[in-house]
Amino acid sequence: MAPTGSSWICALTTSLVLLGGCAGNGDGLDANGRPLLPGGNAEGPLTADFASIQAHVFTPVCTVCHAGASAPQGLRLDATNSYSLLIGVPSTEVPSILRVKPGDPDNSYLIQKLEGHASVGARMPFGGPYLDQATIDVIRQWITDGAMPAAMGTGARFAALAVTPAMQDIEVEAPPRIVVGFNQELDQTRIDASSIRLERLDRGTDMPNAIVPVALTVPSGNPRAILVTPAQTLADGLYRVTVAGPPETGITSLSGERLGATAAAPVVLTEFRIAKTP
Repeated sequence: MAPTGSSWICALTTSLVLLGGCAGNGDGLDANGRPLLPGGNAEGPLTADFASIQAHVFTPVCTVCHAGASAPQGLRLDATNSYSLLIGVPSTEVPSILRVKPGDPDNSYLIQKLEGHASVGARMPFGGPYLDQATIDVIRQWITDGAMPAAMGTGARFAALAVTPAMQDIEVEAPPRIVVGFNQELDQTRIDASSIRLERLDRGTDMPNAIVPVALTVPSGNPRAILVTPAQTLADGLYRVTVAGPPETGITSLSGERLGATAAAPVVLTEFRIAKTP
């Protein structure tokens, strides 16, 4: 059941406070633009692999602003969401450029923003201090090497790990797409237009009153994610993203495991509200 009334109002208030209070002032960097290592969150030197970059850069530096529903451009760089929102995903500011294009750092928007030569917007971290070039070069090398994900444990049940917008999020701008990240590689041959459904819910009953047409794509270089792109800009309202229950679901891992295989009802991936005007 979708949250209603005061819970949505409280969440919206929190989102707006965070949006207005984020300074983007380079917390997590020393005066030379090198990442600090607070609280033992990163061990050892920065290396050109995703786990190290997450621990040394994204978590301590970027999540000062890029976290939660108020993350600029919808880009959350916390450990749960960052990989699925970066690899093969079009940037919001310049949709013709991918945030990270595996094998091609020069044409990856992440690098353009970190080095300060993107065609739109400010250099990141916003307002500085900026990452030193040696740190950026490590991120460049990771992308050159294919932008591989961090190693994942084996034996875990097939599941959706990260969905953006997340459950109970309130968006002040309509997201151009919903991104769903999984813990295993997908069987792309099973994915079709009916695999994931975007529903608009009635304000009074929280029941679906419209199905929004979407395009489903697996981002280049990240077979563990699906981009759900609405055919039209989403209006204000409450939305639900679901995967049909078995045997209809076309979301399976390469090993054939179905998402929510024991569920008789559709699997709810997320419910979020768009409220451009509080």
